[in-house]
Amino acid sequence: MARLLVIDDEESLCQVLEIAFRRAGHQVETVSTAEEARRKIDGRIYDVIVCDIRMPEATGIELLEYSRATRNPAAFVLMTAVPTVSTAVDALNLGAYRYVVKTDRLIDELKLVIDRAVEEQALREDNVRLRSELLRAFSHDNIIGRSPRIERVLEMVRNLAPGPSTVLILGESGVGKELVARAIHEASPRREKPFVSINCGAFPETLLESELFGYCKGAFTGADTNRKGIIEAANGGTLLLDEIGETSLNMQVKLLRVLQERRVRPLGGASDQPVDVRLIATTNRDLRRMVRGGEFREDFYYRVSVVTVEVPSLRERREDIEPLARHFLKRFAVTIGKPLHDFDPEALARLTTYSWPGNVRQLEHAVEHAVAVSAPEDRTVRAGSLPAEVMAGTASSDGQAGIGAEGIDFEREVAAVEKRYLAEALRVAGGVRTRAAELLHMSYRSFRHYAKKYEL
Repeated sequence: MARLLVIDDEESLCQVLEIAFRRAGHQVETVSTAEEARRKIDGRIYDVIVCDIRMPEATGIELLEYSRATRNPAAFVLMTAVPTVSTAVDALNLGAYRYVVKTDRLIDELKLVIDRAVEEQALREDNVRLRSELLRAFSHDNIIGRSPRIERVLEMVRNLAPGPSTVLILGESGVGKELVARAIHEASPRREKPFVSINCGAFPETLLESELFGYCKGAFTGADTNRKGIIEAANGGTLLLDEIGETSLNMQVKLLRVLQERRVRPLGGASDQPVDVRLIATTNRDLRRMVRGGEFREDFYYRVSVVTVEVPSLRERREDIEPLARHFLKRFAVTIGKPLHDFDPEALARLTTYSWPGNVRQLEHAVEHAVAVSAPEDRTVRAGSLPAEVMAGTASSDGQAGIGAEGIDFEREVAAVEKRYLAEALRVAGGVRTRAAELLHMSYRSFRHYAKKYEL
């Protein structure tokens, strides 16, 4: 169904078109003067405006210009009984959607034009919606956290995005390096162009070269056609080289040439192709140590690390665990179809005291696991639904306390551990407080004090 406005000084034609379009399921309004037409265009949003070119008070071309000046989004269709090439050219140059000649097939032709205009408008709206969703998904607003360290990462994203500088993103596996790279791209002037990524550690060197640079027909056995490489595919946009520390010295030389000369030559090709890409690289390795050991070229290191962004591990920003866990819970509760809306105190204590060697990715998988195995009637995630490794340990993977360069909130960390042990003792004791106090080797009065403190 479309909202239509028909403008024609022949009232009989207006009536015929109104009947025909209403039968087709559209909402139709008709006017026979230019003054009425302007009022309608000012006062309502239409999907399609069908207008005669020759009218006493104003031409259809003038009404088209008026509609465009008021930023009315309607597709403007012009009708005429006396077609001329110059009028048609003027109409289309001014933004008319179609130019239709009044014949005995006018109604059928207009129905097709209207259907096509509505379909194209729906596609445009879908594209805008999908684009908006993509921006939300990969904008810095989707990098969840309230810790000082993650706030600094977000500030770096905002500051770096407008420029062309090459960026090296450092961090352990699973911290969200690609999400930061996408946020930089989506906040940059290149956002309308491609964002192309490749994991450099996922391919042997020969295959990585053909993926990056492309190849010409006959370049090697099996190269039956020309194929564009991902560097050229990212032209105008952003190229993400994920885990760049896995590239060989030979590959580093070839990539350095691309960055310096902004040209790429496909395998088996005789000429270079100009490319304009912004490079973002990520790694979980210590590239400076690799440079000292001869495993990474020094000139390439300085070329890819013009600006460095370090994404902290999850154990270095424990205050972000709870909001991240709730974010994942909300998502998986919907996709899996469980009525879960929060974590019970023990489950939350387990989550916030675990070391998360796999970082945000591991937390995401742990929450998905917990949602998947929760009982259909549960409203909160219970500790028993968490993965075994989360239930088993709270120390960091290296056996240390997990204090990062930013330090920790000592009282908060200790409180989380206390709360977890109290909740676990209650679970083992079947809810009997005196027995739980015995398990923790404390008096009942002390247990009651802590239970009240942590609302257990």
